[in-house]
Amino acid sequence: MILPAQSERAILERFLKAEAMALWAVRAAQLRDVPSNVLAFLKQHEADEEEHLKHFETLVGYQSWGREVLPTVPHQWPALAVLLFGYEALGLEFAKLLVGLRPDMQSIVDDEETHVAFFESEIRKLLAGGDGKSDQARVSAKAWWKKLPRTVDRYLQDPSLDGCRADVSSAMQAAIQRRFADAGLLR
Repeated sequence: MILPAQSERAILERFLKAEAMALWAVRAAQLRDVPSNVLAFLKQHEADEEEHLKHFETLVGYQSWGREVLPTVPHQWPALAVLLFGYEALGLEFAKLLVGLRPDMQSIVDDEETHVAFFESEIRKLLAGGDGKSDQARVSAKAWWKKLPRTVDRYLQDPSLDGCRADVSSAMQAAIQRRFADAGLLR
């Protein structure tokens, strides 16, 4: 999807917000009971998100607001995995928009693809288990999916995106829906 050049600042600001939210969610997730391989990945993921956040703060010229309290994330691993997978998939779609405006940001897309692939793999493991965790993951996916349109619309609220908001929103949601379906979360 090609965005108008004047939307670059808006997309950079939204990506700054998204990176801050991802960082806080990853920090909160590390306080939950997650598999050891996931905890190791989350530690590296946190470092990646911190690096991205600093980069975007430099680009937009201000710091994202910090949080004194981490966000609430699910306690059960299947629901938490869906949340992280979903938000990483959303972040990837925003990164792709950004690269359309700023090809020099390809490394951000590469990192986001790595994060999405990791959580997608974890989702597939949960769904293959057949021990109730797969049902919990699917129920969580349906709940997360219902919130996605409002989330995307909130992120796309900027006058520079008025002419393309509906198309961008639709394309992003379709890409995430394919990803969820391919992973086995949506039937």
